[in-house]
Order: sequence, then C-alpha cells, then structure tokens
Amino acid sequence: MNDPADAPNLLSESDTGLARVLEDLIDVLITRGLIQFTDLPEAAQAKLLERRQTRASMSNRLDLLPDENDSGLL
Repeated sequence: MNDPADAPNLLSESDTGLARVLEDLIDVLITRGLIQFTDLPEAAQAKLLERRQTRASMSNRLDLLPDENDSGLL
C-alpha cells in the first residue's frame, strides 16, 4: 500500500506524465483537423509553444552526441 506521505510526490510524477499525454492528444486532434491550434485559448497556445520550443532545444542538444551509425564524417 502506498504511504500517504508519498502522495504529493506521486501526484507530481503523475502530473508530468499527464501533461505529456495531453500535449500528444492536442497534437493528434490538430493533425486530424478536429481542432485548430488557434481554437485554444491564448494562454494554452503560449504554454504549448513554450514546451515545444523547450523540447526542441533539448533535442538539439542531444543531437550533438554521435549516433552509433554515424561515421564521424560531416
């Protein structure tokens, strides 16, 4: 059984995962044409754009590491 003292940590971890699920869901809805990005409130648009930019910059940093299939030539 879970320790009630761990509940805040468990909720925090769950919130992080749920945020990603919601981002993916929004992307699917937009891709399928069920909603438009501009249908979302401006605050939601700003948050989504901020998270996308952050993930993109993190991805770019990770791309600096050589790929195992990379021959090392530019």
